[in-house]
Amino acid sequence: MAYRLLVPSYTDAIYTISFDSEAGSVEVVSTTRVGHHPSWVTPHPDDPALVFAGLEQAEGVVLAIKFDDKGEGNVVGRASSGGADPCSLLATKDELLVANYSSGSISSIPISPKQPYFLAKSPKIVSFSGSGPNADRQEAPHAHQVYLHPETNELLVPDLGSDKVWRFTKGADGSWSIRDHITYKAGDGPRHVALHDNHIFTALELSNGVAKHKLPSLPASAAHVASAPTLSYPPPSTEMLVAEILIPPPNPSYPTPYVYVSNRNDPSPEGDTIAIFTTDLQLVAEVRTGLNHVRGMVFGGPNDKWLIAGGANGGGVTVFERVDGGKGLKKIANNPTVEKPTGFLWV
Repeated sequence: MAYRLLVPSYTDAIYTISFDSEAGSVEVVSTTRVGHHPSWVTPHPDDPALVFAGLEQAEGVVLAIKFDDKGEGNVVGRASSGGADPCSLLATKDELLVANYSSGSISSIPISPKQPYFLAKSPKIVSFSGSGPNADRQEAPHAHQVYLHPETNELLVPDLGSDKVWRFTKGADGSWSIRDHITYKAGDGPRHVALHDNHIFTALELSNGVAKHKLPSLPASAAHVASAPTLSYPPPSTEMLVAEILIPPPNPSYPTPYVYVSNRNDPSPEGDTIAIFTTDLQLVAEVRTGLNHVRGMVFGGPNDKWLIAGGANGGGVTVFERVDGGKGLKKIANNPTVEKPTGFLWV
């Protein structure tokens, strides 16, 4: 069976690819040129053919793109992201949430699944303050992700620059307000988060680690539970950087949950690793990917059987099958021609 995915990138294009699980192949179906570094895409929940993308540039831009049955896209709307370098987006039914990395802020833009798609000229913006000890990476706040808690509707925003994850709630007037934050060790650089069983797991980009906190509902504060390095060996350089963290929900095929974390920039000829942990943060496996700079990855297919990962600096796109109940990954398909992939969206 063939599955279709969108692949944002650090080029000027969003690729549509087809993964054929029976043939073990990945093919590029179409290429949609949209502008500088469309590194993140998110679908509208009422219309999966309507996708929002962010252009990572100094004057941040967000786009509305409609894709047809052939996987070809057409830009149908354009708006300011309200900041510099929008790196993470999340669409709800009526708003687009955006993390602006370089300006250290988040934006909220009212949207519609129909024209004109963007319903306001200027977004609502919340700016952060703070810094960290890493002079090159933490000179200011850097919002790196917008993540909506599926049960409490709390908005979680990792801030790599200030070593915090900000906790937001939405007021009656529709505005998001900071209610609390989770503090990490100085220099950790929280990048992305994942949730499981009332706990938040955080990928720590600058310290090559992962942290687990108990996350009670607000107004209660989070409590640290455990931390672990994402590499079983000393980093060969200071540029070994954690990127993505995923915890696919348990299901009949994979009843035991595991935490999957990607590491980047390993000089090994076998490529970067994906570290697999128990939810107690015990390392169970390190899988060599053959990819360079694994920035984005996503689970999908029946019971989240497959993990698709991309090498932003080389290797293209690779599909892995979960084996041994999720304790391992087996490579089943690769397309090295997909340039600078940064994420994936099953469509």
